[in-house]
Amino acid sequence: MTRLRGGAAGAAAMLGMVVLLTGCEGVDLPADSEPSGSAPAVGSGRAVSPLDNPDGTKPGLAPITSDADRTEARDLIAKVATKGRGPKTGYDRDEFGYAWMDSAPGGIPFSHNGCDTRNDLLKRDGDDVRFRSGSDCVVVSMTLADPYTGKEIDWVKARATTVQIDHVMPLSYDWQMGAARWDKGKREDIANDPLNLIPVDGPSNSSKGDSGPASWLPPNKTIRCSYVVRFAQVSLKYELPVTKADKEMMLRQCGG
Repeated sequence: MTRLRGGAAGAAAMLGMVVLLTGCEGVDLPADSEPSGSAPAVGSGRAVSPLDNPDGTKPGLAPITSDADRTEARDLIAKVATKGRGPKTGYDRDEFGYAWMDSAPGGIPFSHNGCDTRNDLLKRDGDDVRFRSGSDCVVVSMTLADPYTGKEIDWVKARATTVQIDHVMPLSYDWQMGAARWDKGKREDIANDPLNLIPVDGPSNSSKGDSGPASWLPPNKTIRCSYVVRFAQVSLKYELPVTKADKEMMLRQCGG
């Protein structure tokens, strides 16, 4: 049952479309700095707090604002293990399966439903979603309330890269933190798990690259605690550690 969370104000509904398979490499910030800038939340308010969305099947990233919820967020982040980031040797996007497959083997939500992962996410987070003629899967236009910038984006397939699907815990990061030793099926799961995927503003996602929270955070400060909670949820589900600097930054975003 979904709890009513006092203070978890509904942030913009994620209305979205997405195309790039992975984000571009960005320039990391110093580990002790926080990206500047903020933006008001936009949209219809149907975005859900990650604390109330542990499987990622509900849309968006609503801000975490109440003292009780921020305490819960810090308690969750505290459970995340830490270790040094390993080498990127051998990493390739194809090691995580082709994008965006509907056949991830681990029973993750939306898999094996006849619609690829990218379109599943656009339907999950988009508003005013329109489909290709004769299809109830292929999204051709929508509006996205982007949580990372607070902007509302009118998306059409002809301008696909204006919206990208972000792997919250980037696949290269996963590889360096332990996924290099996984079997192919588990890598396919994390690459297509809606818990780890959010349609967002394309340029913001490209600037992130494979950064962890110590070197990149969403420009919209109101959802930074929610963002790092989602990062922690993926880390815990897949038993992947984060770096010490990343964990410290994650705790800081939620008042730790």
